[in-house]
Amino acid sequence: MLGELLAPVRARLWVAGGLQVVASVAGLVPYVMVAELAGELLGEADPGRIWTIVGVAVAGLLVRTLAAGTAVTVTHLADVGLQLRLRRRIVAKLGAVPLGWFTARGSGEVKKAVQDDVHSLHHLVGHAVLDLTSAAVAPLASVAYLFWVDWRMALATVATLPVYLTAYTLMMRGYQARLGEMNEATERINSTAVEFVNGIAVVKTFGQSRRAHERFARAADDFSDRFRSWVAPMIRIEAAVQSTIMPVTVLLVVLTTGTALVSAGSLDPVDVLPFTLLGLGLGQPLLTLGFGMGALQEAREAAARVSGVLAAPELPAARETAAPDGHLVEFDRVSFSYDGARDVLSDISLTLRPGTVTALVGPSGSGKSTLARLLPRYWDPTAGAVRIGGADVRDLPPGELVATVFQDVRLLRMSIRDNIALGRPGATDAEIHAAAGAAQIHERILASPGGYAAEAGGLSGGEAQRVSIARALLAGRPVLVLDEATAFADPESEAAIQDALSTLAEGRTVLVVAHRLDTVVDADQIVVLDRGRVAQRGTHAELMAETGMYRRLWERSAALEEAR
Repeated sequence: MLGELLAPVRARLWVAGGLQVVASVAGLVPYVMVAELAGELLGEADPGRIWTIVGVAVAGLLVRTLAAGTAVTVTHLADVGLQLRLRRRIVAKLGAVPLGWFTARGSGEVKKAVQDDVHSLHHLVGHAVLDLTSAAVAPLASVAYLFWVDWRMALATVATLPVYLTAYTLMMRGYQARLGEMNEATERINSTAVEFVNGIAVVKTFGQSRRAHERFARAADDFSDRFRSWVAPMIRIEAAVQSTIMPVTVLLVVLTTGTALVSAGSLDPVDVLPFTLLGLGLGQPLLTLGFGMGALQEAREAAARVSGVLAAPELPAARETAAPDGHLVEFDRVSFSYDGARDVLSDISLTLRPGTVTALVGPSGSGKSTLARLLPRYWDPTAGAVRIGGADVRDLPPGELVATVFQDVRLLRMSIRDNIALGRPGATDAEIHAAAGAAQIHERILASPGGYAAEAGGLSGGEAQRVSIARALLAGRPVLVLDEATAFADPESEAAIQDALSTLAEGRTVLVVAHRLDTVVDADQIVVLDRGRVAQRGTHAELMAETGMYRRLWERSAALEEAR
């Protein structure tokens, strides 16, 4: 998955890696030249050779600077291009998946894939590739040179490295599984934070601020506990083994071994210098290599989640362009399953005539909202068909015939005017004001600071609901789906919303999901669902005359009202 995501920038990463190899080798040249210069100065100094050594050292430094700077530039340009490409692909995918895909996923999960996981690839592409290359090449080149100088001193210089590598390997066992747990904990923090912010008005309305905050606190505490239990033992081990590759430890080993060999007459004193210059830096690349491998593993996890989003099934495009004849709505033997194993809707046939209101009622979990959301294509039925004007909705451009007003209002972070004009961006101010007036919200907007130019985030729940109704009015869609649009409104807002909905429903084919039966007594057709099937249908009077589920639901609702 990671390789597939990196494919567009793979060639540039290879170029950057090659430049980093050159930079890493060139960066060692000044140290080698210092050792050569020391030997020259302690022997019969040749001014010409001395200046040659200095020139080679300066050239090595210049090559390293130029190659490393170019490599960093290449990787960061590749990173910017990759992030832009991935985010465009993700946005395009999110625009093509069924709307119901979002209801099955927490906002934190989507946010993590779009923002955090794409950003996780930044460190890999922009930095880790170069760090890993340098961490591998520089020590190998250094060790090769040191073995060329004296194999005995070279062995002593690297003697502590296997101890660190063995301890690090043991320390990283189970890393992938624990990283997966950390990512799950992070998703829970993201979800609770986003949900708390999005639902703050409702939370405060019902006095549940403390409980909502406690959910976030529990998620944060869970992450903290998991992270501490994972990292604390690793820190103790790492602190102990890092001492084996610290410069002072390596220096002690080099000087001890060098002193012994010089005292024995088997090594020139000047030959100890390369090991003190290069040997002390062998440990740091190993630490960089560890961090780089961690970044690589994190990038793999992120790539898996990004690939999961990009692999989400898309809403099938129109098989052919159909021209609906009017806006009669038909559910023709419709069945639907979320998982492909169990139907939540079974063999439902309904006809919704233009200019009428059809209400869906039934116990919780009976499939009311699922059935209603098949009309605006939140999902496609697994069997049967949904038609508007005789045309299958799968053959119609999405969003052109159906307007929705749901209880969970979503206004975008833009002006009130732009939110209302979302369905008709070219609408005039007069048309927008007329729609707002019909939705009983025009005067409230004018009275607020900023008016129509103000950001919609400052509206109350009832006001936001009326803005969504104004948006549906302005869009002028002939088919309307309502899902308990007054559920979270206060009594004053509810009256205004009901008036606005009456205006909105005029002349349209209306499908209402009703959780309160008293709101649909005047509906032209009431359909009672039970366990995904049609149990009853008729007007309020007809259904009350029968001994069936509707009458039981009505009597239960009336009893609850009296108990209050």
